[in-house]
Amino acid sequence: MPRQDSGEPYLRVSLEEAKDMLDKGTAVVIDVRQPDEWASGHVAGAMHIPVDDVLARIDELPADKDLLFICAMGVRSGLACEMAAAMNLDTARLFNIEAGTPAWIQGNYPTEKG
Repeated sequence: MPRQDSGEPYLRVSLEEAKDMLDKGTAVVIDVRQPDEWASGHVAGAMHIPVDDVLARIDELPADKDLLFICAMGVRSGLACEMAAAMNLDTARLFNIEAGTPAWIQGNYPTEKG
C-alpha cells in the first residue's frame, strides 16, 4: 500500500505497486536520471526527463495519469515529486518508486535500453 512520510507532498510506492499501476493503465513512469543512466536501462515505456529539467518540462507530464517518478535510489525522484507539487500538480497523483531503476531491472520487470 502506498505510504506517505510526514511533510512529503507525494506517496511512496514499491516496485510491485508501481507495476500494478502501470498494468492498469492509470500511470506513467518518469525517469529523472541522467542520459547515460537512462541509456543503460530504464522502465519500459517510461518518459525521460532529467531531474534538472523537470520544472522547465512540467507541461509534458500527462494530466490524466498518475505520475510515477523513478531514479536510481529514490532521492532524485522524491525531489522531482516535490518540484511537481510546487508547480501545483495534484499531490494525490504524485508517486516516488523508492527502490529505483537498478532494483526494477534486477527484479526482471519490463525494461528497455538505449
